[in-house]
Order: sequence, then C-alpha cells, then structure tokens
Amino acid sequence: MQVEWSVLERILPRVQKPARYTGGEWNSVVKDWETTPIRIALAFPDIYDLGMSNLGLAILYDIVNQQPDMLAERVYLPWVDMMAAMREAGIPLYSLETRHTIPDFDILGISIPYEQLYTNTLSLLDLAGLPLLSRERDERWPLVIAGGHATFNPEPMADFIDLFVVGEGEEVILEIARTYHQVRHLPREEQLRRLATLWGVYVPRFYDVTYHEDGRVAQVTPTVPEAAFPVQKRIVPLLPPPPTRLIVPFVDVVHNRGAIEIQRGCTRGCRFCHAGFVNRPVRERSLEQVLEAVDAIVRNTGFEEIGLLSLSSSDYTRVGELVAEISRRYRGRHLSISLPSLRIESFSVELADMLMSGRRSGFTFAPEAATERVRRVINKYIPTDQVLEVAEQVYSRGWRTIKLYFMIGLPTEEMEDVQAIADLARAVLARGRKVHGRAAKVSVGVSTFVPKPHTAFQWVPLEALERVREKQRLLRRALRGPGIRFNWNDPEETFIEAFLSRGDRRLGRVILGAWRRGAQFDAWREQRNFRAWMAAFAEVGLDPRFYTHRDREADEVFPWDHISTGLRKRFLRQDYEMSLAGETREDCRNHCFACGILPLFADLRRETPDEAWECPPVRPRQPRERPEHRRLAVSPEPVG
Repeated sequence: MQVEWSVLERILPRVQKPARYTGGEWNSVVKDWETTPIRIALAFPDIYDLGMSNLGLAILYDIVNQQPDMLAERVYLPWVDMMAAMREAGIPLYSLETRHTIPDFDILGISIPYEQLYTNTLSLLDLAGLPLLSRERDERWPLVIAGGHATFNPEPMADFIDLFVVGEGEEVILEIARTYHQVRHLPREEQLRRLATLWGVYVPRFYDVTYHEDGRVAQVTPTVPEAAFPVQKRIVPLLPPPPTRLIVPFVDVVHNRGAIEIQRGCTRGCRFCHAGFVNRPVRERSLEQVLEAVDAIVRNTGFEEIGLLSLSSSDYTRVGELVAEISRRYRGRHLSISLPSLRIESFSVELADMLMSGRRSGFTFAPEAATERVRRVINKYIPTDQVLEVAEQVYSRGWRTIKLYFMIGLPTEEMEDVQAIADLARAVLARGRKVHGRAAKVSVGVSTFVPKPHTAFQWVPLEALERVREKQRLLRRALRGPGIRFNWNDPEETFIEAFLSRGDRRLGRVILGAWRRGAQFDAWREQRNFRAWMAAFAEVGLDPRFYTHRDREADEVFPWDHISTGLRKRFLRQDYEMSLAGETREDCRNHCFACGILPLFADLRRETPDEAWECPPVRPRQPRERPEHRRLAVSPEPVG
C-alpha cells in the first residue's frame, strides 16, 4: 500500500519541518516498484536531520540501488509531533521515495550506531505496523535486520531483530537480499537457518544463554548446525568506491555536506575507543580515488563542504599530498574541506591551515585526559607541553577559539586529574590571549566515560553517578569566568548508555517495558524518560547497577563473547593490565602486537591488493570460503 499524498497534505502543515517527510530530494533514487523483485527499506531510527548525515546508510543505499534487481528506499523515525499526527490520522510509517508502507518491503534494514536508539527502534517497528517481537513475525512480514556499532553487543535487542549483521555491510547486504529472495517461500525458521550460514550473520533465536545464580552469563550455545560459533565480524578487505551521488536534503541537517571515508580502522590503540578496536584492520582508499570522489560529489551535489572522514585523519598515508592537491584544485572556488579526528600535533595544524580560507572558526582538540598519567592509562599519550605548543600555533594562525574535549570517570582517575582539566583549559586560554587578547576563547566539552564491549576497558565498572556529579560540580566552579565555555553531559544519559551497551539478553524485557512507559528519543535531553527505565527494571526484577557498576573478574564470560571482532580476549586483557601499570603501546603500524585480526583474515589479504591493508604481513594459510563455524560454549578466550 502507498500513502496517498492527499492524506499527507492534511497533516504536514501542522508539524515542524514538513520537508523531512516529503521525499523527492535531488539524487534520491526511485525505481520501478513492479519490475524490481527485491525491495529493501533502509531505516535510521531517529529523525531525518540525523539520519541524512549517517554515511553508513548512504553507502548501503548507493550499493543496493546499483543492483538492477534491487531497490532501496529510506525510512526515518518522525519527530514526536509527526508521530502523533500519523497515529491520529491512521498513517503507517512509509518510505520517502515512493511512500510505500514498510510491510510492502521484503527487508527492513535498521542502522543502530548507538545504544540510545534501542527504544526508537521499537517506535519505528510499531509505527510501521510490525509486531515488535521477532518470534511473532512469520514469513508474511518483512525480514528485520540490524547492523551498526551498537550491534557488536546485539543481546539487549535480540528479542526484536530477526538477524544482526556483525561488522561491515557493503557485501553482506547483497548476499542477505539474494539469499532471502531464494527462500522467501519457506517458513521464517527455514529462511533464518539459510541466512545464518552467511559470514557475519547472527540469528539470536539459534543460541541459548544460561546464567549463573548470581546473574552472570554462564555460557552461550548454538542450537542449530547452521549457527556460527563464534560469530566472526564481516570485513570488506578492499573498500569499494565511495558514493558520489549523495542525496541533497531539503532542510538543514546535522552535517550538511558531502562525505568521503578516506580510511577505515585505526592503529593508535586508544583503550577507551570502541570504534578503534572493532574496525581493525586499517584500510585506505587510494589518493586518486579520493580526489575523483571529491570532484564527483561537487559536480553531482553542489555541496560547499566535503568531509574527509576517518578515525584518525592525519594517519592517512598520503594526507599531505591529498590536502595540497585539493587546495590547488579548489583555490578560489569556495569549497570548504574538513578533516575531523586530527591528532594533536603541528602537522595537524599545518593541514588545517592549508584547507582554511577566510575567517577561522573553532579548532578542535581531544586530549581526553588532562594529565599525562591518565593519558598513559588510556594509551593516548601526549605531553602537556606539546598540547600547549600546538594550541599556541593554532591561535597564531588566526583561530580565536579552541575546543577541548575530555572525559571524566576514566580508570584510575582521581579528583586532581579532574582539576587538571580546568588548569589545562586556562593554560590554553592564556596562550590564546598572548595572541588575540580577550578575543581568545576556549570551549571545554566533558563527557563521562562508558566502558564499552570489545575494548581493553570492558572489565571496568562505570563511575558511580554521585561521583560523576561531584566531578562536574568541581569543573563548573573551576571553569567560571570570561573566555571559557563549559559543556557537560547528563549522568542519567550516561547510565542508560552504560546498561544498554553492557547488557545481556534479559534486557529485552526492560527495553520493552521502558518503551511501553513512554521511553523513546533517549539521546534527546528534553525527551528522555529516566523514570520509565527505572520502573521497567523494577518490574522485571533486575538491577541496572549489575550491568554498570560491578567489577568483572578476569575470566568472566561477557554477554558479547560469542561475537568476535577478530581481537583475542587475552590481548584485550593484557592491554587492560598494561593500562593499570601506566604502560603504553606504540602505534601498531610500526609494531604488531598480535591482537588476532591478521591471522583471522589472512585469507582475504592474499586475495586482495596489498594496498588494501596497512598492518604488518603474516604467514599465509590455506584459503577457505569463510571463517569456520565452531559449536562450543563461550569461554573466557574465544577462538580467533
């Protein structure tokens, strides 16, 4: 069924930003519905303004629509005013391209990059008219799949999703679509058994979880032969060409720009960084491919800003050449190029200076910790003198505002480490005032550290909330005065993120209970409903602090241990123990520390050009079609 435009016309004048819900943007793809056999709805469970800035969804949209037998259309969660209007008018959730309702599609693919989108995902399923629970959806309903960084621990959402894609989706989305098309006439259970044989696919219903009396996970056991154990993340050995016909939104969005991923993965080894661990190994796009993509995006979209994205942009091997060539090509053409995630070093300032023209806006540093001791703990060591020297260079090149990002609640942190944040901010401001006088500014953003799965800090408890508030009070006092702006996050939001990211399968009942009490848009301060979460925990008899504030034993089985990122658990434990001793690891482009990623994917390395990989070489093994499945109980040291 298609939602009639005449029906929408009656409600759109009553909501904010009605252009969020109309479709028809430049470069959106509308294929013939009747002659295209495989139909996929790609959903982002938050508003259009955020979803349109999600590069992962744009990549999948481009790849699927390149296939002659497939179409992909976009779905975003409406804001609360539009949701209320749609429910009142009986309008189900629909795609932007053709306004087909979600049950018309074969597959609903949901991108979940962060945990605060879990309740939004339930709102999306409900507004689409789909049963919320996976076991209540048979073969008559679209196959509901999910991927993204928040699904590296898929267990809290296991009740609601038919299958998860673990890892990178560019190749597996096509394999899932074509396999599903072949088996769509079969019962849902048989469909899922076939799909479970694909590398990187996790079907929760095919795994049993048992618990110790104290609530810790005892083991996870596959229940069908097709179920992989562990489920190895999917990896794309050679990055495909980036999308260059990006959709141009009708309304201003969070990142209203073209975006190119210049490299994937990071070798720095920051111990708090989930993305740095789960995206290994590093793969770079060639200089020529990036330059061609810049030219094509400008030609196809008219965007006046291009973001060159990666986890550590200044580590891109040919970044100096890239910046110099873009500057030469677009000198005088009013194209802005951004290089986020630059390291704190003089080279980063030089790169940014080459790309800037005219008025300077803020320059961003992320030292994360203000003392050298804690920077060693988190393996992001930068001497404080270097931070100040680079800050002075930034000010002297015309920037008047420096933005500094820190975390509190890091392992081993004491109050003097928190006070050091204010001291460092004031020292940076003093450097700026030597150049710009009272026009110099410092913006300080302080978030609260959440220990994430698959990182070296997965054994660490979350900082007690009252302790977090005490540290925030200290900073509010210490950062008063002209020239400094201070932003901090809500400890309740941190608490929600922590129990969702570290939860087990039992949290499904909590998520459902909180949603039924009105929880949604948990990442939005004005919409967050903390009481709903606490009531849901009480209803099911679980304590959220069990997931957030409990010390973990070295050999504890985590709820996510049967999901493998390719890194050995003993490597992560060793890295954690090194952090407690204040020991650092150097960039692993210079030295391999045997994390486990290379042996696991040696087969792929042999089959792809060397320039696709930036890690040290390994001895080749006999190739195999995919990582072999193992039917074992989870142990503290997963295979691989």
